[in-house]
Amino acid sequence: MVEKQVLLEVSELRKYYPISRGIFRRVAGYVKAVDGVSFSVNQGEVVGLIGESGCGKTTTGRCILRAITPTSGSILFHNGKAQDVTAMNRDELRDYRRNAQMIFQDPYSSLNPRMSVLEIVGEALYVNGVARGRALEDRVRVLMSQVGLKPEHMRRFPHAFSGGQRQRIGIARALALEPKLIVADEPTSALDVSIQAQIINLLQNLQKTLGLTYLLIAHDLSVIRHFSNRVVVLYVGQACEVSDTEELFRAPRHPYTEALLSAVPKPDPKRRGNRIVLGGEVPDPAAAPLGCKFHPRCPYSQEVCRTELPPMIEVSEDHFASCHFSETLKLRAV
Repeated sequence: MVEKQVLLEVSELRKYYPISRGIFRRVAGYVKAVDGVSFSVNQGEVVGLIGESGCGKTTTGRCILRAITPTSGSILFHNGKAQDVTAMNRDELRDYRRNAQMIFQDPYSSLNPRMSVLEIVGEALYVNGVARGRALEDRVRVLMSQVGLKPEHMRRFPHAFSGGQRQRIGIARALALEPKLIVADEPTSALDVSIQAQIINLLQNLQKTLGLTYLLIAHDLSVIRHFSNRVVVLYVGQACEVSDTEELFRAPRHPYTEALLSAVPKPDPKRRGNRIVLGGEVPDPAAAPLGCKFHPRCPYSQEVCRTELPPMIEVSEDHFASCHFSETLKLRAV
């Protein structure tokens, strides 16, 4: 058995946004967008981050890339030696970002309409002194061919391309510096269903040929099941379950995961009535309930859930869940 090599370790990551009130703008509280998330990403694998809108998926991804500065916690990037991303200075961040890139959700707003494809894809190469002039153009041609675009179109502007083609340009830009880690923030959610499959297949092919590692942020569980090796389930800024993908879909151990899996579309009309509809609303991250954050919506909630925060425990090999009854509940799988 080949030993897994850890590329990224996220430990107790937190990102709080202060709430200021009054004429003196005093801090009256915090929006806890990410509140103690921990997980790891191994070299060459795909880890999926899933959860409802506002659960902290994108904030987690941006903290990992230091696009925003975390409030606390550690993010260790293993590149020969372990480096804490949260403690990096400007020069260290410049080197780190050559190894960690992002694919953005919206292919329309993430590309500068005043720049040609050559300038968009080649900008990182130019700024980092990797290539200039003819060498830069040659590298952009190779990148465009890798993502399924015609190199002769590299002097066109984004408005001349469809949504799927624009996302391919975004992928080419992310690949320009040959990174080891790519954070893909819902890379298919803004695209038509037929185009989504093409982009996912492209990302899979690139992973195999270039040895990439992905942190895939998504809310489409079908994409997660098809593409991810492991899954981290987030709820109101906290990880409630971490598991191998097939194990998660076969035997969920957290009631929130059970509800998410019940929403996966089923091709059999006779099975479509089995969806679990959660009552209430997602808690406000600025005023989350005491105890388990999921207890106001949980059909299995008991008194201990209202008063004590459940620890993250290993319920089976490499399968972790944060629920007081994760070892006794019999939850429905897909």
